[in-house]
Amino acid sequence: MQRDFRWLWVYEIGYGADNSRTLNVDSTAMTLPMSDPTAWATAMNNLGMAPLGIAGQPILPDFDPALGMMTGIPPITPMMPGLGIVPPPIPPDMPVVKEIIHCKSCTLFPPNPNLPPPATRERPPGCKTVFVGGLPENGTEQIIVEVFEQCGEIIAIRKSKKNFCHIRFAEEYMVDKALYLSGYRIRLGSSTDKKDTGRLHVDFAQARDDLYEWECKQRMLAREERHRRRMEEERLRPPSPPPVVHYSDHECSIVAEKLKDDSKFSEAVQTLLTWIERGEVNRRSANNFYSMIQSANSHVRRLVNEKAAHEKDMEEAKEKFKQALSGILIQFEQIVAVYHSASKQKAWDHFTKAQRKNISVWCKQAEEIRNIHNDELMGIRREEEMEMSDDEIEETTETKETEESALVSQAEALKEENDSLRWQLDAYRNEVELLKQEQGKAHREDDPNKEQQLKLLQQALQGMQQHLLKVQEEYKKKEAELEKLKDDKLQVEKMLENLKEKESCASRLCASNQDSEYPLEKTMNSSPIKSEREALLVGIISTFLHVHPFGASIEYICSYLHRLDNKICTSDVECLMGRLQHTFKQEMTGVGASLEKRWKFCGFEGLKLT
Repeated sequence: MQRDFRWLWVYEIGYGADNSRTLNVDSTAMTLPMSDPTAWATAMNNLGMAPLGIAGQPILPDFDPALGMMTGIPPITPMMPGLGIVPPPIPPDMPVVKEIIHCKSCTLFPPNPNLPPPATRERPPGCKTVFVGGLPENGTEQIIVEVFEQCGEIIAIRKSKKNFCHIRFAEEYMVDKALYLSGYRIRLGSSTDKKDTGRLHVDFAQARDDLYEWECKQRMLAREERHRRRMEEERLRPPSPPPVVHYSDHECSIVAEKLKDDSKFSEAVQTLLTWIERGEVNRRSANNFYSMIQSANSHVRRLVNEKAAHEKDMEEAKEKFKQALSGILIQFEQIVAVYHSASKQKAWDHFTKAQRKNISVWCKQAEEIRNIHNDELMGIRREEEMEMSDDEIEETTETKETEESALVSQAEALKEENDSLRWQLDAYRNEVELLKQEQGKAHREDDPNKEQQLKLLQQALQGMQQHLLKVQEEYKKKEAELEKLKDDKLQVEKMLENLKEKESCASRLCASNQDSEYPLEKTMNSSPIKSEREALLVGIISTFLHVHPFGASIEYICSYLHRLDNKICTSDVECLMGRLQHTFKQEMTGVGASLEKRWKFCGFEGLKLT
């Protein structure tokens, strides 16, 4: 028997640390038995592959290089003898070139690389069994084992008489190796007989043993997962409280001592409660239980005192909060006053457009925050007023007195308004006299523009006369209102006397009544108008705003009030008007840079609603 030897180059594809593919060439000498060298060369030529000699050179000179194979360097195949590991998965864009596989009794020839890959069915779960079809008719079970034992350990082979079989492997990954052989043409020895050749078709097979093992494995994994979760829950579960000990004289003495201790009282009371519910009370232990119940009762006074102390702390905290809030409101008022002073014409003209925009935005934000805090403080005060108010009679007397003081202040404000109108009338008369004198001087002088000046002076005089007539009409109206207010004042004085009598009666009733906890003075102090001076200011401001139906700015109002008293502060006036929401309201008028806040009198609207 002649034997021929050739060298095969085995490539090992490895991956470096940076996932870069490296190619290591290992030259290993393998002896392949060949019974007939001529038949071997003919078979290789039919497949389009160049047979190699001992030196690794091609035997046939007309080898076609278009097959994509390097001469003397066959591509790697997992079925090569001596290669026991599975190669890494080949990328889909990398062409897979299969090589001839030589076994002891047969030879496997690769399929045409231009043909599409063989079709396979869907892989069953836990598949370890493959279907192998296209076996040669003369193929035996020994040849099947010889071909497929290179894929892995074979557990069982079930061969049929119709040229197919089922092979069950030990592990699932071995099935992937077996699928690599699908499409190979098998030849037994060097025979060309039809019964000694075939085309292998390897596919996934459904087996009950595989499914049963896979289900058992899944159940085992589920049990492990449940066990892991149970252990995690037990680890995270809070510890259970210690069990209550059984009753005995020694334990009773310990619990009795714990009941006297404030820090251990809750634990001891729980133990006492458990004992009583268990039915440990009998004639022998009744005295012990009575003494423990008596000790528990002694803590009632302590708990009441603690509650009173906490209530006191809460009241002090409320008072501190109210004081802090009032301080914050004062600072907000100062900040808003700064914005208003910066918005005046003498300072406003020196700022740029961006600076003006920022100042107006800041002013708006500060006013909104101030109003929110003011509402919160007023809400606290209203709650205190509701707690302090006892009878509805006191509330009615308080409202009547505030209305009376408002009418008095309104009368005084009307007087001041009449005086100011008189002064304006005198000023207009003086201006008319000056115009007449200038007109007489213009007649004497010989000026070329004499006629035009006369026309202008006549027009100005007519305008002044019309304005003078309007002022006289307003003066008459004010005098009529003043007379009405005098009559109202007389009526208010009569009401005052009646109210004083009722107040004296009410004070007597309050003195005799023991249930009244708060005097009348506190309820009086809870009104938004805290002094007679504020009542006078409200009357003057309401009269002034009544004359100005379109409203007036706070600077205009304060400039009018400064004629009466130079000590009046703008922030105090604005705070007072903000407290009287049913008498005064604030509105925004104008557009863009001419945006201005104006106060209006809305007292008559409140009377209509009531």
